[in-house]
Amino acid sequence: MPESRDTDLNGTPLPKGSSGWVRVRGAREHNLREIDVDLPRDCFVVFTGISGSGKSSLAFGTVFAESQRRYFESVAPYARRLMAQVGAPDIDTIDGLPPAVALQQARGAASSRSSRGTLSSLSDVLRLLYSRAGTYPDGAEHLPASAFSPNTAIGACPTCHGSGVARSTTETLLVPDPTLSIDDGAIGVWASRAWVGQNVRRMVTKLGIDVHAPWHTLAQADRDWILFTDEEPRMLLTGNKGGDQSQYHGHWSSAERYLMRNLSNTQSPAQREKLEAFIADGPCPTCHGKRLRPAALAVTFAGVDIAELAAMPLSEVCALLDTGLKQQALGTDRHGAAASSAARSLVKDFGARVEAIISLGLGYLSMDRSSTALSPGELQRVRLAGQLRAGLFGVVYVLDEPSAGLHPADTEALYTALRELVASGNSLFVVEHDLAIARHADWVVDVGPSAGVLGGHIVHSGPPDALADVAESATAEFMFSRTVLPALAARKPTAWRELTHLTLHNLQDVSVRLPMGVMTAITGVSGSGKSSLLIAMTEQLEAANEAAEQPQRIISIDQRPIGRSPRSNLATYTGLFDQVRRLFAATPEAKERGWAAGRFSFNVEAGRCPTCQGEGFIAIELVFLPTSYSSCPTCRGSRYNPETLQVPYRQRDIGQVLAMTVLEVSELFDDIPGVHRALTTLLDVGLGYLTLGQPATELSGGEAQRIKLATELQRPRREGTVFVLDEPTGGLHPVNVRDLVRVLGRLTAAGDTVVTVEHDMQVIAAADWVIELGPGGGDRGGNVVAAATPSDLLRIDASITAPYLRRALEG
Repeated sequence: MPESRDTDLNGTPLPKGSSGWVRVRGAREHNLREIDVDLPRDCFVVFTGISGSGKSSLAFGTVFAESQRRYFESVAPYARRLMAQVGAPDIDTIDGLPPAVALQQARGAASSRSSRGTLSSLSDVLRLLYSRAGTYPDGAEHLPASAFSPNTAIGACPTCHGSGVARSTTETLLVPDPTLSIDDGAIGVWASRAWVGQNVRRMVTKLGIDVHAPWHTLAQADRDWILFTDEEPRMLLTGNKGGDQSQYHGHWSSAERYLMRNLSNTQSPAQREKLEAFIADGPCPTCHGKRLRPAALAVTFAGVDIAELAAMPLSEVCALLDTGLKQQALGTDRHGAAASSAARSLVKDFGARVEAIISLGLGYLSMDRSSTALSPGELQRVRLAGQLRAGLFGVVYVLDEPSAGLHPADTEALYTALRELVASGNSLFVVEHDLAIARHADWVVDVGPSAGVLGGHIVHSGPPDALADVAESATAEFMFSRTVLPALAARKPTAWRELTHLTLHNLQDVSVRLPMGVMTAITGVSGSGKSSLLIAMTEQLEAANEAAEQPQRIISIDQRPIGRSPRSNLATYTGLFDQVRRLFAATPEAKERGWAAGRFSFNVEAGRCPTCQGEGFIAIELVFLPTSYSSCPTCRGSRYNPETLQVPYRQRDIGQVLAMTVLEVSELFDDIPGVHRALTTLLDVGLGYLTLGQPATELSGGEAQRIKLATELQRPRREGTVFVLDEPTGGLHPVNVRDLVRVLGRLTAAGDTVVTVEHDMQVIAAADWVIELGPGGGDRGGNVVAAATPSDLLRIDASITAPYLRRALEG
């Protein structure tokens, strides 16, 4: 029977405004179970489901991957030969698919030179503005736009080479204990009794300086010369060199020169770490941290140089630029007619770009904010802002949790921006856990019913309201308040810690009280200073520990990757893989071959695949497109050579075990206590859908953080431990959040303290104390708006969180 053009597989009509269907047939990517589904074009479609259910496999691994493959087929033949190695999604057909653009969450560039401004091209516009319409000092030469970039030879400060940071040392760093003598090791870099230390002592004695006198009693001129002189005299010394008493020429270098030379030359990580203790980073003395040459910093617009403008929150920059235009119009700024015309055009262009960014709740960011300091959610919204301004139509935008890291108040602005893309004639396919966004979509595709092997089916595809009638949907439980609503019952702290004068980023001399033995949630709008407060609190707790007779154990679990190489994965980081390899080594087949556990490591040459060197994939350089990755053609992704794969454990080879999810492996090893215990903690924090061999580079920040938490939960710990977390619910479905809340509750029930930055109302409702920062982001944040129990927070009018907490409690 032919399919109707106006209805989907289930007979549901096209939503209003849709031009037709994207018809997916036989999708089998990852855990998808031969699914057929119809997705309306020109609509806002949200993919929901438990973490690991197959949402991303459908949206990204199937729909976007097929669109990308078709694009590849349209390019030059020589490029197609390269791209043929990338592979196609495992699917029968997709019809009605427009061109697609993917905006996925990814970590910032590895280089700190990449910034918020360079990612969005805002910096390019500003450089043109300062070059063509800036106010130059009298007699100064006109500078090209590249002279205002710290990443070019013509623009970078000659002292710090555009980094803005100078590495230097001081007497205090070089001489940690001035009561010691030189002979006793006062000068840290020369404290050793080995040859270098002995040589220095002989030269200092030759100079007439007492090596046995306490350092602080030496004349300041002598101390400065020993530590910082540029002189390098040679002197005849007598000593034991090479085993014989003899004379030799010693060549003097100051402690500073010795330190810097060895830092630049050493290949030893241990030696480098030792020398780093004598170094401090500070603002460059030439550019004062602004990264540019003096000539570029002498050019101003609206009375400020380009570095000062780049350091301002974007929400304030446009007003300042408008001031500059008014100054030009009044003749108070020295510009010709051509420069004034260029300034008006550039400021207008800049304003349009910034408006899109502010609409996504990112107005608190500055242009000089390093991309390494941006969260994956912030990076995705930066790219989304660029697409809002691009003006494309007829495109499918595929987004990965754009609400990640957003307070509910910021999510409303995000929804408005997303609707703009649809209104411009595009289709929007969004993988999302925020049910507030799902409720207002045109179409919801719920994948599940559970994760991993228990997922991969279409539970519902249709209007959001119709999901209410789907009994097996875990999403519907929370979307339509079928669950037991949270009850506020704050526990009493065992003690309070006063944390005062907390200052970091936009926090200025903030003081808070931290309850011990309970859970504290730190919340507030994006950019309000939550993570800064968490860092400052942790540093003060750790400083207090140093002076305490019985220090508390403080475990800080952040979202940084568990490894920077694909070789690092869930199994290796948790230590689980060591136990698994020992089990394989204990099999009769391995014993017969004389193989130890090391043979089953993909980092060992004997056992790994020679083609991919144990990585399981090969990188394909596409030259004009980002590098792509494909399964290794020799081992087909298993990582091992054929001989190693011949040894089974319970009918699975080592490569197959790495490809299994945590949930699947927990059943395979349910009678092995050590392995099962580790897997249970991973299941408890909602990671049952991850495979053991999932590369660290593919994990989100929230997943990396929960892996670290699970690793800590496996270890023996003493009562009174403080757990510090930063948005652990990132990337979690409400069902998984509920499980994580139970884990955190077990910690506090055992006498531990939990402090977490969080936006999820389930976590805030379960907390015993809430600290809310605000009232806004950036310069408008950094203040404590409220500090109360969740029930008392509801009565604080200044709280932006209270209305959303009330909604969650009322269902």
